[in-house]
Amino acid sequence: MSYTMGSLSSILRNSIPRTVFAHAKQTHVQILIHDLCHDVTLQTDLLLAYSRVSLPNARKLFDRMLQRNMHSWNIMISAYVQNSMHDNALSVFQEFLNSGMTPDHYSLPPVLKACTGIGDVSLGLILHGMVVKLGFENYLVVGSSILDFYSKCGNLKDAKLIFKGLPLKDSVSWNSMISGLSKAGLLLESLDCFRNMLENRMKMDSMTIPTLLNTCGKLGDITKGKEVHGQVLKNSNLYNDTAIGNSLINFYSKCGCLCDSERIFHNMKNPNLVTWTTMISCYGLHGNGEQALYLFEKMKESGFKPNNVTLTAILSSCSHSGLIHQGKKIFNSIRSLYSFEPSVEHYACLVDLLSRVGCFNEAVGLIESMMMVPPASVWGALLAGCLVHRNIEIGEMAAYHLFEMEPKNASNYTALCSLYDSCGMWSDASRVRLKMRRLRLGKTPGCSWISIGGEMCVFYKGDLITSSLSEKTCEMVEWVVRTLPLVHREIEDQMFDTCLMGH
Repeated sequence: MSYTMGSLSSILRNSIPRTVFAHAKQTHVQILIHDLCHDVTLQTDLLLAYSRVSLPNARKLFDRMLQRNMHSWNIMISAYVQNSMHDNALSVFQEFLNSGMTPDHYSLPPVLKACTGIGDVSLGLILHGMVVKLGFENYLVVGSSILDFYSKCGNLKDAKLIFKGLPLKDSVSWNSMISGLSKAGLLLESLDCFRNMLENRMKMDSMTIPTLLNTCGKLGDITKGKEVHGQVLKNSNLYNDTAIGNSLINFYSKCGCLCDSERIFHNMKNPNLVTWTTMISCYGLHGNGEQALYLFEKMKESGFKPNNVTLTAILSSCSHSGLIHQGKKIFNSIRSLYSFEPSVEHYACLVDLLSRVGCFNEAVGLIESMMMVPPASVWGALLAGCLVHRNIEIGEMAAYHLFEMEPKNASNYTALCSLYDSCGMWSDASRVRLKMRRLRLGKTPGCSWISIGGEMCVFYKGDLITSSLSEKTCEMVEWVVRTLPLVHREIEDQMFDTCLMGH
């Protein structure tokens, strides 16, 4: 059978996903047989096919290409980024620049994504300068990539400027802005941005909804979250989206509606490992450690192998419920059953568990056995346990480690003050507070918030007098205090009458 370059290209471009690899190999053989390796277009089509199904084969072909056009370089860079191999992508991009070629508006977005992936802010700034120099800032895909870079790196000031300057905004740019504001803790601003998106007649998609639900969960705004859920129910594509289902489970759990989380979990059509992990984490958050353990075993029976995040979730669940024997057993199985080293998060969970039940010598021994330098999260877990059990000696040790690692973190000083106060060591507590004043450290006051008529009302500790709702709040508290005994009495009378009727 005779093949032309056009027919071989057509085979590669029109292969359906499940046949791509087989057709790529067959076409590759024909290219070698007919000595068509000199054809850059055909080689690039083959590279694209391999990049979709076999990255190692794609790289081998790329390295052997006698000539490479712009499309070839872009394919290789994008393939690495899509597989989260950001260092490899940046290495290919550097090789591309060294070859004397100039990037186009397709080259820069994946490279910016790679910079975001490894957190290389300085290189991202250089790339932004390159975009401006080459005149690509008005290309929507490029502008959205710069916006995504700044928002994910926490530079909200520049992200807002880029967003404002975009001549056109698509769902990607809106989602990047909403997500960036949410991750920066600007939750109400994130919801405002979403409202502006709807006012601009942009529809929310599968990328918007998880961010919105996460924001509503952090705010505890169940009304707004249910509105988003209602929109999901109207769209079958969104309803069957696994990532959205996972976000709904997490949202309802954060709002205290564990039964709703369970219902969504059991109705999921295509649960993945994230689904199981999220539900395990929800049980742990609500103190249902036994249920979390049951689900963990059920997950393994269903053919899912736990990863680092799953193991962190189940260890955290054991910690919240004081299940020390089960927690230690799972921690010890990380090496023996799953063949990888415990992570910092795993150590922090077990130290937290041991500290909560007062096993401080064992907790300290575990910290000393760590292969890496114990981070602040581990010492923080130990200090928290010491505060519960009023263990001054180990608490001071944990606190001083934290002071060295996080000299500007006021929470660590406050925790040690609370420990001293609980033991009546007033002079030591005063000494720590004096040090805080010297370092000009102040702890953010605790606050609560509630959504009333769509408006978020925030109450800070000690701020009741200045609150616009203070008078009404005081009146309501007084009414509750007066009414509660009467309600209890009425309930008791009803129960008594019921008992008499029963006899």
